Amino acid sequence: MRWSSTMNNSTFRMGVVEEFDEHVGLGYIDSDGERYLFHCVELVDGTRSIAVGTKVRFVSVVRFGNREASAVEATN
Repeated sequence: MRWSSTMNNSTFRMGVVEEFDEHVGLGYIDSDGERYLFHCVELVDGTRSIAVGTKVRFVSVVRFGNREASAVEATN
């Protein structure tokens, strides 16, 4: 699922980037004690990089049986 202007705010979860490996492009977001994997292509600003500790909003999706974050957007 990609970000869409038709998505309302209730669709999004809030969290904090707790890990990000810039060379691999993978990271994890903590949201209320749950971890969500994400790939840098999910960053809506197109930068492909995000700092650990950044507050974000995202959409929770299930891919290949794993909970992941999609449409990741910094909020601070």
